[in-house]
Amino acid sequence: MEALYLLIPLSVMVVFIALWVYFTASDSGQFDDLVGPGLRVLQDDDTPVRPPAPGEPHP
Repeated sequence: MEALYLLIPLSVMVVFIALWVYFTASDSGQFDDLVGPGLRVLQDDDTPVRPPAPGEPHP
């Protein structure tokens, strides 16, 4: 029973810290564009690069 006197305030503090981290990330714009990175993967240019001809300098 005495452990509850420690665990309840500790769990309340953990919840408040998690909420603070979430709202800080939300205010800084961390969750603004959730769709863009997924679409950029699909629009990636996958054309093969041809090897340079003999005597042609590398780019």
